[in-house]
Amino acid sequence: MILAAIFTPKAIGAANTSNDKVAYLFTYFTGNDPAQEQICYAISDDGYNFEPLNGGHPVISSDTIALTQCVRDPHILRCEDGKTFYMVITDMKSSLGWASNRGMVLMKSTDLINWQHSTVNFPTKYPKQWGNVTRVWAPETIYDHQAKRYMVFYSLRTDAPGSFDRIYYSYVNDDFTDLIGEPRFLFDNGTSTIDGDIVYNPSDQLYHLFYKSEDGRGIFQATSKTLTAPNGTPDGSQWTKLSAHVDQTQEAVEGVGVCQSIDGKSWIVMYDCYANGHYQFCKSNDLKTFSFVQNTATSGRFTPRHGTIIPITQAEKERLIAHYGNHRNPILPDFHADPEILYSNKTKRYYIYSTNCGQPGWSGYTFNAFSSADLINWTDEGIVLDVKSDQVKWACGSAWAPAAIEVKQRDGSYRYYLYFSADAGKRKEIGVAVSDSPTGPFVDAGAPIVSESPTGHGQQIDVDVFFDPKSKKHYLYWGNGYMAGAELNADLMSIKPSTITVMTPEGGTLDTWAYREAPYVIYRKGRYYFMWSVDDTGSPNYHVCYGTSKSPLGKIEVAANPTILKQVPELGIYGTAHNSVIQIPGTDEWRIVYHRINKNFVSPSKGPGTHREVCIDRLTFDKKGNILPVTPTLDGPEPLSMVR
Repeated sequence: MILAAIFTPKAIGAANTSNDKVAYLFTYFTGNDPAQEQICYAISDDGYNFEPLNGGHPVISSDTIALTQCVRDPHILRCEDGKTFYMVITDMKSSLGWASNRGMVLMKSTDLINWQHSTVNFPTKYPKQWGNVTRVWAPETIYDHQAKRYMVFYSLRTDAPGSFDRIYYSYVNDDFTDLIGEPRFLFDNGTSTIDGDIVYNPSDQLYHLFYKSEDGRGIFQATSKTLTAPNGTPDGSQWTKLSAHVDQTQEAVEGVGVCQSIDGKSWIVMYDCYANGHYQFCKSNDLKTFSFVQNTATSGRFTPRHGTIIPITQAEKERLIAHYGNHRNPILPDFHADPEILYSNKTKRYYIYSTNCGQPGWSGYTFNAFSSADLINWTDEGIVLDVKSDQVKWACGSAWAPAAIEVKQRDGSYRYYLYFSADAGKRKEIGVAVSDSPTGPFVDAGAPIVSESPTGHGQQIDVDVFFDPKSKKHYLYWGNGYMAGAELNADLMSIKPSTITVMTPEGGTLDTWAYREAPYVIYRKGRYYFMWSVDDTGSPNYHVCYGTSKSPLGKIEVAANPTILKQVPELGIYGTAHNSVIQIPGTDEWRIVYHRINKNFVSPSKGPGTHREVCIDRLTFDKKGNILPVTPTLDGPEPLSMVR
């Protein structure tokens, strides 16, 4: 369900003639899991393309404001004074059932960051008439100029036979902490009528009530010269119903929201295509005809449900970004892990190959490639290899931890080698696939190139490939429970058995540098840097350490201060490890790409480590060549244009 900014005649005029409104704030929730029934923020300069704040994570914790500890359908309003904001929200945990909520949350703020709150429980407040209420859905607020009070309207339904959802309203006290008097009937369409949204249109001097109707299944509207019946009788007779659909789709929709654009020339019309996992945005010049603009994505950091937009000032925008950050981490949509980053001299773009994550037991079986020109904005290039298909005949699943390299051929063309691990029956083995393009398709070599552990224990996973600029040779590294390295043959599709070397860093504990998995190698100023992950991927102690060597096959000398990346729980950053590194071409600027555990999946009951996301931050060295500890961020590094 989605609602939008509600403006009175005065507020609309002020918002659209003032030059200080420069952007839009979107308040929304993201799904039906309790972890998703939280208030989120996103901002936009045009009202159609939004960037989530706070990394797409909630900005207000529902368990601190709601009786059910979950909320949905946030509606935000700028008040008549221009500096106070009201928000009303459905107090509901959907996992208890769609007829389980009994009230709403009222909130008040003067900075969009700090909110006062109170709750209204209808069976307690109205035991005689609404003691058996089963739904108090989608409240919104509007200023009634005739009554000179703020009105909250919402849909109600009881468990009485024949009851259906109808829109009611109440006025609010001066503190915006409670409703005044009994709920009064406002409107229904003769059948279940929910998700009401009201805007005033100065052009036709009418209030437009948009709503979802189960009769005809779509978004409809009604118009009126007044908010309530002229004679004060709560019979809804003031509204004239219009028959035309507002929505521009055949999909199931709900939660319409309408907001006049900042320039006052058009209206932003949006609604939740809830059954198909995306939002749809439309445009109208007159609130009579509506044209499709675009859909949001069905996955990623910005997958809003039933929300509201309001115009905001430059100062408000800057305050929100300063507090929540216009975050770029994670940089990839959905759940991905074990990122391998590559710069292509052929395309002049960066590529990340990753483990597809989020499945129980880390059981994903495909690899995707993502490309970027600036290390911030990433394009999903699709699946480049499927280990359960006929593409990889020796494997049967669990595609993990890819590594990739670009090699220039004698004729000037480029070839790309993708190394990976996968299930091969009862054990993990390492294979390689080849392509003429960084986005594939990759063709498997037909058989694994590493099948046995040189130590007799541990898994053959977490492969890394490295080109040594001194010897002009290529090397492969791998191992869980041990670290091994070997020189690759000239075909890059097999290793030289005589060069296999066990390189596990000596000593250390789980709290220090004890090697577990994910070796990664870079070369800088005559020194080979070896990085690896410590402890288990689901452990709070999961972190990255490093050492150096004079040779690509060791011996590794552990650094005096070996830890270079670890989690920051106070920022909601957990399980930071399994990294790759990229040098910005032509500079001594470096970036570390790594995965972390999504903060909503860190508890043992949520399968910690199976819901990971890919992030990027700066990697720096001191004057002696030591790697300085990396501070994992929510923002990520500055754009490349600022580096050069």
